[in-house]
Amino acid sequence: MKIHEVFAYLCVPDAGAAIDFYQRAFGVREKFRLTEPSGRIGHAELDFGGATVMLCDEYPEHGIRSARALGGSPVTIHLHVDDADALLAQAVAAGATLEMPAQDHFYGERSGAVRDPYGHRWLIGHSIEDVQPEEMQRRYDKLFA
Repeated sequence: MKIHEVFAYLCVPDAGAAIDFYQRAFGVREKFRLTEPSGRIGHAELDFGGATVMLCDEYPEHGIRSARALGGSPVTIHLHVDDADALLAQAVAAGATLEMPAQDHFYGERSGAVRDPYGHRWLIGHSIEDVQPEEMQRRYDKLFA
């Protein structure tokens, strides 16, 4: 069995508002949405520069709850971009909460983190150096010395 793709599938309390937020925060494009007569969005897809992120409204009657309803999520979504500082600023301007300002890291990336209004954490970074795994491990070990 071959896996062809992996998609993040986010559950949010207001998918319509979340789609608007992700468009403003990350500059994504909505591919499509399936909306019930009540207005609840059962499925939507967003194009993150060629990668698809799916999302839906909460369906507590089926056990589908948002990160906010669960008190947060242990999952972080990583966006690898051209300019982490700029996208972090854009996300904060759109309503995200800055959790970690951009900084250079031992593994060759400049990155920071935001939490969106729906409880999801986004790590946003760009490459600053090509670091081989052995060197990365050496630098990591140094942090604990």
